Amino acid sequence: MGKAAAVGTAVVVGAAVGVAVVLARRRRRREAELLEGAAAERKRKVGAVIEDVERTLSTPTALLRGISDAMVTEMERGLRGDIHAAVKMLITYVDNLPTGNEQGLFYALDLGGTNFRVLRVQLGGKEKRVVRQQYNEVSIPPHLMVGTSMELFDFIAAALSKFVETEGDDFHLPVGRQRELGFTFSFPVNQTSISSGTLIKWTKGFSINGAIGEDVVSELSKAMERQGLDMKVTALVNDTVGTLAGGRYVDNDVVAAIILGTGTNAAYVEHANAIAKWTGLLPKSGNMVINTEWGSFKSDKLPLSEFDKAMDFESLNPGEQIYEKMISGMYLGEIVRRILLKLAHDASLFGDVVPPKLEQPFVLRTPDMSAMHHDSSHDLNIVGVKLKDIVGVADTSLEVRYIARHICDIVAERAARLAAAGIFGILKKLGRDKLPSGGGKMPRTAIALDGGLYEHYKKFSSCLESTLTDLLGEDVSSSVVTKLANDGSGIGAALLAASHSQYAEVD
Repeated sequence: MGKAAAVGTAVVVGAAVGVAVVLARRRRRREAELLEGAAAERKRKVGAVIEDVERTLSTPTALLRGISDAMVTEMERGLRGDIHAAVKMLITYVDNLPTGNEQGLFYALDLGGTNFRVLRVQLGGKEKRVVRQQYNEVSIPPHLMVGTSMELFDFIAAALSKFVETEGDDFHLPVGRQRELGFTFSFPVNQTSISSGTLIKWTKGFSINGAIGEDVVSELSKAMERQGLDMKVTALVNDTVGTLAGGRYVDNDVVAAIILGTGTNAAYVEHANAIAKWTGLLPKSGNMVINTEWGSFKSDKLPLSEFDKAMDFESLNPGEQIYEKMISGMYLGEIVRRILLKLAHDASLFGDVVPPKLEQPFVLRTPDMSAMHHDSSHDLNIVGVKLKDIVGVADTSLEVRYIARHICDIVAERAARLAAAGIFGILKKLGRDKLPSGGGKMPRTAIALDGGLYEHYKKFSSCLESTLTDLLGEDVSSSVVTKLANDGSGIGAALLAASHSQYAEVD
């Protein structure tokens, strides 16, 4: 090959290389532009979904006031005995709440799930209050949860009898008196007196033949007799009423108790003459504790989103417990999961592939949601760990973590504000939502709250409290206090056994 030809070839090769480099650069630029465009489109889609979620889950104060009014309307319907009332307003027959004067030894039995507790307290009156208490927790063997009523109550009575045998010298039962028991029974019951009620249905994994329609106090009493245990059930209550009793014992201004845990409920002290469906003699106290069963509250005012509707439709009880499904610990994590799933489907939040674990209902629990929501680390490390462990996404960007935390915030804020609206409704029903018309002093009002959601999810509880303050206004809210009241289902039941003791008149 001649020199000229070689030079020509080199020029051609050089030009080709140059063209290739230019084309490669253009391709890389084009790919970068496409990637930038895809990222921008993803951001736009994420933003659109979040904006829609914020809009449909928003709870402006005016809406909350409308929900409170709807709650009051349903409460009044329930007190009239309207079978279509969204809030049942069950009469508890508790007309004497503890005063602090109670004295003596009292027992409690708390049956509400796969475990039950037996408890005893020595009460020392106004000065000494709860002198001492002891309790024991017992697991129920699985076969007894699906056996017969007699087998279950015999097992419980045997455990109770064994617990009584361990009663030490520091617990004193006056001579000639029968031991008395408060029975917390957290299953649906048609209460017929302070110490009797027929079982409507079993829940929480129990399925026992022969107990439906039977008086649960009678069943327990017969089992205690078979054990040779001389003990009288003087109060049958649920955990919310127990919380109210425990709260009143500590603070005489407590007028209502709210449970915000896995589920939710409220009980409050109503004027007996306001209960239109009451047919007996009015109680001497003039008051009656009402178990609202407010978890079943529903209204077209409630801001139901597509996520709420889908979750309800797929639940075991569609169309029921709507309020509970919007505010209680059983469901909040699931609502967050459904929103994250929409972001994954519609906006590729976690990449091109939707994480399979995110498709599993209830895989994200409310304690996990709370942990993510409370993550204040600079890199949101807890959020990253939770998304990895629960959703199965090993490497999430800081942006994705911020979005996940923001969704937790939206869902928790809505729940807390809706719960506050319910409490405001109860205060409104009692006329404690505004200053006295005559210009007198506003009475102090205390509300006892219990449940893991309220106790452990601090952002939830602080939002609830600030929302209640906002609804009440500055002047009234200064006279209203919310306070944590632990163990209502235990010590509260023992206190109600004391306040409804067969020896109360003697003392």
